[in-house]
Amino acid sequence: MALYEHVFLARQDVSAQQVDALVEQYKGVLEANGGKVGRVENWGLKSLTYRINKNRKAHYVLVDIDAPAAAVHEMERQMRINEDVLRYMTIAVEKHEDGPSAMMQKRDRDDRPRRDGDRPERSFGDRDRGPRPDRGDREDRPRRPREDRA
Repeated sequence: MALYEHVFLARQDVSAQQVDALVEQYKGVLEANGGKVGRVENWGLKSLTYRINKNRKAHYVLVDIDAPAAAVHEMERQMRINEDVLRYMTIAVEKHEDGPSAMMQKRDRDDRPRRDGDRPERSFGDRDRGPRPDRGDREDRPRRPREDRA
């Protein structure tokens, strides 16, 4: 049997209990077709990057699957029919990851490296770029009047 990671998005107006019921429903479909479900992670209600069917948020769920392709196709077929499922994606993997997924790992903002390296904190507007070589020395050049002022 092949290994898959499956993520689906449920509508924002369904409750957490209904999302769990959806997971159990699709787990039953997979098990009825000879598959097994491993880890199930409910990532919760998150904002979408863009609106999907007038929804600004969605419940995200990750499921690790060990099942034949026919079982996954049947589950996806039933997800296409269900109005509560906005999007889904199934990816074949070599092996399932141990521990929590990247979405569930709690990272502190101070742990991440800074983008600007070790430069001191300052705004972008106060950079000294030095003289511009393409303009030359501007002080000894006479100033021409603009055409519209003359």
